[in-house]
Amino acid sequence: MVKEKVSFARNKEANFSRWYSDILEQAEIVDIRYNVKGFIVIRPLGAEIIEKLYRMWENELESKNHKPCIFPAIIPEKNFKKEANHVKGFSPDVFWLAETGEGKLALRPTSETAFYQLYSLWVRSWRDLPLKLYQRANVFRLETKATRPLIRAREFYWIESHDAFATKEEAEAQVQEDISITEKLMHQKLGIPFLPLKRPYWDKFPGAEYTIGSDVLMPDGRVIQQPSTHLLGQLFSKSFEIKFKDEKGNENFVWQTCYGPAMSRILSSLIAIHGDNSGLILPFCISPIQAVIIPIYTTENKEKILEKASKIQQDLEERGINAEVDDSDKKPGDKFYFWEMRGVPLRIELGERELKGKLTLFLRDTKERINVDIKDIEKEGERLDERLRQKAEKNSQHSIAECKNKAEIKKALEDKKIARCNFCSVDKEGEKCAEIIEKELGAFVRGTRHDKKEKASGKCVICNKPATEVVYVAKSY
Repeated sequence: MVKEKVSFARNKEANFSRWYSDILEQAEIVDIRYNVKGFIVIRPLGAEIIEKLYRMWENELESKNHKPCIFPAIIPEKNFKKEANHVKGFSPDVFWLAETGEGKLALRPTSETAFYQLYSLWVRSWRDLPLKLYQRANVFRLETKATRPLIRAREFYWIESHDAFATKEEAEAQVQEDISITEKLMHQKLGIPFLPLKRPYWDKFPGAEYTIGSDVLMPDGRVIQQPSTHLLGQLFSKSFEIKFKDEKGNENFVWQTCYGPAMSRILSSLIAIHGDNSGLILPFCISPIQAVIIPIYTTENKEKILEKASKIQQDLEERGINAEVDDSDKKPGDKFYFWEMRGVPLRIELGERELKGKLTLFLRDTKERINVDIKDIEKEGERLDERLRQKAEKNSQHSIAECKNKAEIKKALEDKKIARCNFCSVDKEGEKCAEIIEKELGAFVRGTRHDKKEKASGKCVICNKPATEVVYVAKSY
């Protein structure tokens, strides 16, 4: 049933924060009134989208020989302590539970130390490799910064894959595969462009050799980290004694990777990148309702209009399209408003004229009405997704500013852009310059491009030493 029309007059470009909060509430994505800070209730529409995202990523992982598993949400402190860098990196963010007879226990902030305890028991021979497992999980981080629904929270929903290989070459190939999955699903399918950035030394995942993050620029000029992948190398395998005998009988430590697409965060980018001042715009491929049918009738023709609407719904569902008939007693205009706000990509307006001819189809992204045969509905949905992707790509082309000094970085950040600049080093030597950027500009060195090699020139924008890297600087959540 359609609810009463509510005011939705926020301007996305002028005040993204208010727009985002309004649409989360009015489209009934989440409810933030749960009475524990940083925890939200995800309502049916949000949960349905997240479920479809899960299935999308799980299908892709399983097509590449990952197998599902389920691990406990509780991790003993002794597991964390086995890898010093990891425990140091995550300890401030851990929800510790009351101590038991088994020692101190924690709600998982991530699951490396849970998985790898068992990997040390499961891996014995080269025949056990590669080992590629994933799980759905909610993870818990004791965030001390301001929380934002779906963007930064104390609980979020993701997939984590944990892979073990006989060689470093195989592990690095897995990192590339992880990035290709993100490109295929998040960019090509969902229409969300991202920058694949190799994090600087001081910002890599605790315990990893290196981290590749997928940064998405949101409309307020801040970046959000989307799926990240990590080459763990042999740090964890040596800490957890994950060893195997090769074909010659020699004993070796495995090489490891992990990958973490967060469904709740991806949902936030879907909302932010594609939405407009009328509300959500959901890609056809991910929308729980792909087409809504609005019967427009008089007392005299109501019965035959509703009968036709039901037949159209059945026909669409037989074609694999999720469709719904809005047969409530609300006015057509109120129904149009409601379904536009909730982002349904296609709307079929069914009146007397459409009984004998083509259907009138409203396209959510362009707000155009076109006449189509029912067999063309799916193609129109696919075209809508392509338009969303192209529009997002066009916007992203203007989101990076070339900067030669600190003042130009500041201007780029004020213009809600990412700054591209020459930098002294992304190893330990450059950390002091990164701290200056954070302290004086409220931004962060996000890293260097992983998808292409960019040659530095001139001097570092901060210390004036010879530049060795081209880095990207942005504000973040």
